[in-house]
Amino acid sequence: MPISLGVVIPTFNRAHTLGRALDSVFAQSLPPRQVFVVDDGSSDATANLVAGYPGVSYLRQENRGVSAARNLGIRHCGCDWIALLDSDDEWLPEKLRVQFEALAENPGHRLIHGDEIWIRNGRRVNPADRHRKRGGWIFEHCLPRCVISPSAAVIEKSLLDEVGGFNEDLPACEDYDLWLRICSRYPVLHVDEPLLRRYGGHDDQLSRRHWGMDRFRVRALRGLLAGSDLRVEQREAAAAILREKCRILINGARKRGNLEILEEFGALSHE
Repeated sequence: MPISLGVVIPTFNRAHTLGRALDSVFAQSLPPRQVFVVDDGSSDATANLVAGYPGVSYLRQENRGVSAARNLGIRHCGCDWIALLDSDDEWLPEKLRVQFEALAENPGHRLIHGDEIWIRNGRRVNPADRHRKRGGWIFEHCLPRCVISPSAAVIEKSLLDEVGGFNEDLPACEDYDLWLRICSRYPVLHVDEPLLRRYGGHDDQLSRRHWGMDRFRVRALRGLLAGSDLRVEQREAAAAILREKCRILINGARKRGNLEILEEFGALSHE
């Protein structure tokens, strides 16, 4: 029986890298059933590029951000599992096969991810230990920073429906927000080998477009703490990280005289 898997690729003005991402999908030894490219209002040759790939479903929306683009693709997908791929990344050929073999050996998991090869400005770099991937109950490990790459993740669609998908109010750190909501409820499965090449260092990355990324992590933590699903120890750990991130933001704002940040996050540092 074929694997019921759909691939969702959000993109915005990345025709120059999207072809590489799509080629890596069609080079998979375990092919997906559906492939969606969600164009978040591009003004480049994205539509023409996708037209050259038979079997790819092209969805277009006005520019609303990566979360809205991913959610649109997920809603249209009729498969049981969703594999995410950013349009500037590239899967290795055995990526999906390795993950589904691991799921078959470890039934019951609803999210699986793996390691990645980092390419920065055309060169391979070694990630710091704090970025090390792991499996199991990793909620506390997820609190300081994002530790699951969207392009490495395969997620049961019903799990995305359960937790509410990506937060469209966050212009960045939307993956951090989703992983916290999932990992507070369930363990995750990790494949301890590289599954993709993750490219960085280019000017259109969200981390370059938005300064002070901890602003968005704080908003994600506030939303998480406003819910009632956390265990006591999870709530305490999340609150401690929230206070720490607020203090960092406030210290930076004081040095720069940023009254907006002081007003928004000052009170939170004492919660």
